[in-house]
Amino acid sequence: MSALEAVRRRQSWSKVTPEAPTREQLLPLIAAAGRVADHSSLRPWRLIELRGEDRERLGSAIAEATGDSSPSSKPLRASLLIAVVASYRRSDKVPRWEQEAVASGVAHVLSLLLDEAGWGVIWRTGGYTRTAAVARTHGLGPDEELLGWLYVGGKPGKEPGRRSPVDAEAVLSRMPAERADDDDGPAQDPGRPDACGKKAKKKAKKRAKKAARKAEKRAEKRKKAEKAERRLRQAEKRS
Repeated sequence: MSALEAVRRRQSWSKVTPEAPTREQLLPLIAAAGRVADHSSLRPWRLIELRGEDRERLGSAIAEATGDSSPSSKPLRASLLIAVVASYRRSDKVPRWEQEAVASGVAHVLSLLLDEAGWGVIWRTGGYTRTAAVARTHGLGPDEELLGWLYVGGKPGKEPGRRSPVDAEAVLSRMPAERADDDDGPAQDPGRPDACGKKAKKKAKKRAKKAARKAEKRAEKRKKAEKAERRLRQAEKRS
C-alpha cells in the first residue's frame, strides 16, 4: 500500500476492541514516526505507554483535575493509551511552538502507521490534559507538556462514519499580489479570481471613489492656483 492510499484510508476509531499491539510491535512504528521533519534534530518529544492499572491511575488524576468524586472511566476505553509529550529543548533557533509541532507530527504519523498495521486509533484530549494532577501522574518535567493520548485497540467489525472529503481547491491558493502603498484593501489572489466575491467588488468601488475624489481635489487646487496667478498678472499690468 502506498503512503497516499494509507492516508486516504485512515480514520479515527472512537470505539476499539480489547486487543492492542505489544511493546515489541510498537517500537519499529515509533522509530519510523520519529522521522518527521525536526528542525536541528532536537527530538523534542517522548511517548508514554499506559496499560492495565496505569489507565486507572490516569482516571483518578482526571477526577482530581476536574473535581469529580469518582475516577474517570475514559482511560478504560482502550487497552493501550500512548501519551504524547512535548519535551522542549533549549534552542536559540527553534521556538517552543515549532518543537510542539514536531511532537504533534510524531503523533499523527504514529497514528497513521498503527492504522495501516490494522489497529484502531483515535487521538483524545480534554480540558484536563495540561493540569498539574495529570502532569504529575505522567511524571512530566518542568519543560514538558502533554498533547493528549492515542487510544489504541482492535478495529471492530463496524466501520466508523466517514469524514467529508477535503476540497483541495478551497484550501490551496497562491501568494497574494503585491499591493501599492496607497492601497488599503486586500490584494486579490491571482490563483482564485473570485476568492473575495462581493466584498472585493465593494472594496474596489470604494477605492475607485476615493481615487476619484482625490483627483477632483487636485484639479480644484490647480484651478485655484491658475486663477490666483492670472489675478496677479493682471494686477502687475495695471501697476
